[in-house]
Amino acid sequence: MTRKDKKNARSRMMSSVKSKNTAPELNVRKALFARGIRYRLHNKALPGSPDLVFPKYKAVIFIHGCFWHNHHCKAGKLPRTNRDFWKKKLQGNARRDLRNIAELKSMGWRVRVIWSCTLRDKSVISAQGLNQIIKWLNKDSPIQS
Repeated sequence: MTRKDKKNARSRMMSSVKSKNTAPELNVRKALFARGIRYRLHNKALPGSPDLVFPKYKAVIFIHGCFWHNHHCKAGKLPRTNRDFWKKKLQGNARRDLRNIAELKSMGWRVRVIWSCTLRDKSVISAQGLNQIIKWLNKDSPIQS
């Protein structure tokens, strides 16, 4: 495979990565729904179009993939090739996330970020994690991350 073919293959692969309805997001949604917690999805009127919006609680949850949102964990490491491009892109994503969170806070929303690395097996939310989310929703707590 030539260098250009590898680049095109990588480009196709990366462009096929979903930004909505990912496995971690679906599993968190299913777990909350099963516990009777209702929410709205991807409200484009809010900064960052949060994954889960809880109007009743004036709270939102972002479920971030570690790579795309520049989390400092094993899953969030930079690729070995084209490092300058990826570093700039992922740092830009992280800056945008911080701006969106600040804007949501200034609008009176409570924000929680769930990193995909914290979900057991990258997709299944633990009972303890689910209870923490529900407890957070039901009390007036500050921003979580």
